[in-house]
Amino acid sequence: MKRRTFIKNAGIASAGILSANSVLGNISKLNFSPNDTVNIGVIGTGQRGTGLTSIINNIDGIRVVASSDVIPFRLEKGIAKANTKSKGYQNYKALLDNKDVDAVIVATPFHLHSKIAIDALDAGKHVYCEKTLAKGYSGIQELIHKAKKSNSIFQTGHQYHSSRLYTHVVDLIRQGKIGNIIAFECQWNRHGNWRRKVPNPKLEKAINWRMYREYSGGLTAELCSHQIDFVNWVLGEMPKQVMGVGGVDYWKDGRETYDNVHLTYSYSNGVKAKFSCLTSNAKDGYQIKVLGDKGTIVIDTKNAWFYPEGKKNKVMGEVDGVSGATAQWNKDKGYNINIAHLDPSKQALVDFKQAIIDNKTPLSNITSGAKTSVCVQMALDAMYNNKIVKRNNSIIY
Repeated sequence: MKRRTFIKNAGIASAGILSANSVLGNISKLNFSPNDTVNIGVIGTGQRGTGLTSIINNIDGIRVVASSDVIPFRLEKGIAKANTKSKGYQNYKALLDNKDVDAVIVATPFHLHSKIAIDALDAGKHVYCEKTLAKGYSGIQELIHKAKKSNSIFQTGHQYHSSRLYTHVVDLIRQGKIGNIIAFECQWNRHGNWRRKVPNPKLEKAINWRMYREYSGGLTAELCSHQIDFVNWVLGEMPKQVMGVGGVDYWKDGRETYDNVHLTYSYSNGVKAKFSCLTSNAKDGYQIKVLGDKGTIVIDTKNAWFYPEGKKNKVMGEVDGVSGATAQWNKDKGYNINIAHLDPSKQALVDFKQAIIDNKTPLSNITSGAKTSVCVQMALDAMYNNKIVKRNNSIIY
């Protein structure tokens, strides 16, 4: 479809950059009742933005009413995904000027998160900002400062932080199920190029932004950050230092961000957390192991298992969420931890809606998201500069 035809048919309100007064003059409603519908604007309608739009279509009390992307064919897809008459914008500031938009999802390339989220808060919108929250220490600190001063709800898109399975596992660990935590072993392995087809060479960096350091944190920001967030959550603290290595060792296609990363974080209590991410071997895929002196909990994206140290027990009591239930033993992973839970991305969006209605801070919030962002930046500095990196203590949360 030609761009002119697309703009006409999609009803895109293209506009130049708006003045600060124009944006600030359109503050959306901050007070909601349980029967209200939260109107969402999706900024960035690539794979993640359109995916979240599809999920929102199936959640009561929340709907997508506006979409924005600078790439016309992606904006077209974003508009088409919504089951409402979503209005399209090539300039996200024009979307922020829309009085009907109560909240926004920021699903743009990593390097734009902080700027767009700050503009959205200035416009009086509630914000769901995809992980990793912000790039660089200055971007992280500026966003913290703005969010702390705002009356808007701010949620970071670490969806596993919203998972009821993960919440249950964190509770079990804190109740002493695995005893004293010794270490974490985390991986997210895939076998795939991660490169997207580019219809026009001029769009290479706009579409394949994950390949370039200027725009991306690579595998650490896009994948490992979920598991880093989990470890910080369990321990209730940030690591004191990180060491790491990586490289462009398999996909020789001009990318700058690494196609494999290997990180080790050290915490003040002596716990070490290892993270690895491969793009050329998918064995065991996504997995987190929390190792304690009384047992180990293994988690993937949908399931969890408890593997006790020593002789296995036939009855695990509360471990599967049902008092006195007999849990099923898996010789490779132990006892299954059964807990009813939604898809994590759907749960995160449900939580976002509820946080807006209840005017409460989400579990995955500006503080947890910012702390994980600092950990990501530490890892990038460690790998790119081949050195041990200490925690940046100048950030004020």
